[in-house]
Amino acid sequence: MARQRLLFGDQLGPHFDDGGQIVLVESRAAFARHRMHRARAHLILTATRHRAAELGGRVELVRADSFRQALDGRELEVIAPTSWRKRDLVALLGADVLPSRGFVTDEEAFAAWASTRKPRSLVMDHFYREVRQREGWLMNGADDPEGGRYSHDADNRQSPPKGKPTLGLPEPWRPTEDDIDAEVRSDLDLWEKQGDVSFLGEDGPRLFAATREEALQALDAFIAHRLAEFGPYEDAMMLGDRTMAHSQLSVPLNLGLLDPREVIERALAAYEAGDAPLAGVEGFVRQLCGWRDWVWHLYWHLGRDYMTAPGALGAVEPLPRELWELDGAAVRARCLSDSLDAVRETGWAHHIQRLMVIGNFALQRGFDPVELTGWFTDAFVDGTPWVMPANVFGMSQHADGGIVATKPYAAGGAYINRMSDYCHSCEFDPRKRLGDDACPFTAGYWAFLDRVEPAIKDNHRMKQTLAGLRRLSDREAVVEQEKHRTSW
Repeated sequence: MARQRLLFGDQLGPHFDDGGQIVLVESRAAFARHRMHRARAHLILTATRHRAAELGGRVELVRADSFRQALDGRELEVIAPTSWRKRDLVALLGADVLPSRGFVTDEEAFAAWASTRKPRSLVMDHFYREVRQREGWLMNGADDPEGGRYSHDADNRQSPPKGKPTLGLPEPWRPTEDDIDAEVRSDLDLWEKQGDVSFLGEDGPRLFAATREEALQALDAFIAHRLAEFGPYEDAMMLGDRTMAHSQLSVPLNLGLLDPREVIERALAAYEAGDAPLAGVEGFVRQLCGWRDWVWHLYWHLGRDYMTAPGALGAVEPLPRELWELDGAAVRARCLSDSLDAVRETGWAHHIQRLMVIGNFALQRGFDPVELTGWFTDAFVDGTPWVMPANVFGMSQHADGGIVATKPYAAGGAYINRMSDYCHSCEFDPRKRLGDDACPFTAGYWAFLDRVEPAIKDNHRMKQTLAGLRRLSDREAVVEQEKHRTSW
């Protein structure tokens, strides 16, 4: 058999195809290994089958119980996969491994950058500045960023507009399903009926791009209708507007249908044409060449043993049923209920819902950070093994003790009230930390600080906060109340 290039389900764009013979694999075991979101399983399968249809006679689509069964004995080459598990597989298969693609900075360049820094000095901002300088993006010279600053975050923190149910933007781009989607849905129904797999959440109709053509349409729609408003409301949340001005391009990016460089170039072109402001474009570019690349490289740099329970903050509580069942109806706090509903219905929620609602809730309640990272990986349509460790275990849960984030991302109800319209229709009061209507985020914040004080007392960024905790007259009462809280 002639040499074939093995493409995994996150390598489906043209930049992973050099024109030779291709093999794609559908492994039912991959969907049985974890209880993932049904919409995520649908996306992976439909994207793979659509790519096979596009490649025609150059591709062999193999359906098997496992990748090993499908690929043993073949002469293969592969672009470096995106997880330890897949890299172990291709090593066992004896495949020739080509350098990674689909990221702005290659692994050698990151290794050289990281080698000059201490383990706790791998700051994303420093990495991002180096990328900007190297690529010349939004730069007027070697160290002269557009607008005089590398980060324009200070301009991107507006609360949602008062008195409005939505930002008033056009409906987000959505694909039109076809016969392949129907076939995938039928197969998933059968697998579930046979008891081979079990899924989270709901599936259908499909909301995200699964082909290169669809990905380009989604990119066009974001640049035209949302990029200009992305910056101001990047950190805001609205009950009646789940998409807001976010791109939702993480799905086609993580399927390999878009290359981050082309997405960045489109955003820069919009800025240069005067169609989008600097602050929003800079924030969007930072997400792609800064944060996205950074967490990818940290996945490899920090190693296989990066995540260990209970982590630096001693979090050991198992995830509650409400998370594993995505049961927003069983949750009383409006912000958490709506965020879980969004994940159940679509497999997606924007980054502030993930970090400052779901992640903040888990941090305060001391949920096992390893279990939580697995939940985020499986419950979201853009979840991949390399994305979530630094994002969840490191940044959201501070379980690595400060390698990814210099302080815990914990906040009380006042933050959620300022950055959303959730609290207006919630039975809890964000100003209260004691009583039947005490906000579980407000009370939970102080109970969290009480629990982790010994672990974070030397963190200089937390000294003022901890001083406030020590002055709290009802500290013991709040801690006791939260120990016995049975609903949120």
